[in-house]
Amino acid sequence: FDAHKVVFYFTADGRVDFRELVKDLASIFRIRIELRQIGVRDEARMIGGLGICGRELCCCSFLTDFVPVSIKMAKEQSLSMNPAKISGCCGRLMFLLKYEQDAYEDAHARMPRPGHVVMLPEGQGTVEAINLLKETVTVRLDRGGEADLVTIPNEEIQIVGGKPGKRSPQPAGGQNKPGVQEQQGARPDKRRQGHDNRQT
Repeated sequence: FDAHKVVFYFTADGRVDFRELVKDLASIFRIRIELRQIGVRDEARMIGGLGICGRELCCCSFLTDFVPVSIKMAKEQSLSMNPAKISGCCGRLMFLLKYEQDAYEDAHARMPRPGHVVMLPEGQGTVEAINLLKETVTVRLDRGGEADLVTIPNEEIQIVGGKPGKRSPQPAGGQNKPGVQEQQGARPDKRRQGHDNRQT
């Protein structure tokens, strides 16, 4: 500190004009004044703190660059979409979502998606949910009108066909509401039927 310049760091939602304030401060302290606006992540790095793991924040302990983190990573990792659970002290998505993203992407590439038709030793069924960490698949088997849910390792199944659904992976054992796809598929037929009645 050479007593020739004072730098004030601040955060704000938008751009702020502090030129008049700088002039007032300069006249009071008789030195050069600089005000620099920083982001909330830079603020957390400067102030420091503890994460949910109990350790020092990653941004102020070992991270040198702020890597991009997206909500898509949380969805692919089947995490809760509750902002309080996936956000850090700064209110932004936690950097730890990036650490294991490559492993989750690799698991997604090797495993089926919900909606795929697969073949098991017990017979053919439809994928209901997958567990990326355990690499297990929950399959609904059709056995003479009765549907059974079985969970089996990924290496013991073979994808037969089917169109994967748009749902995010769910923890093994999760069940989906029955009849949703059938109801969605029935709507176009109903509209077409009404159109035919008007023509007659």
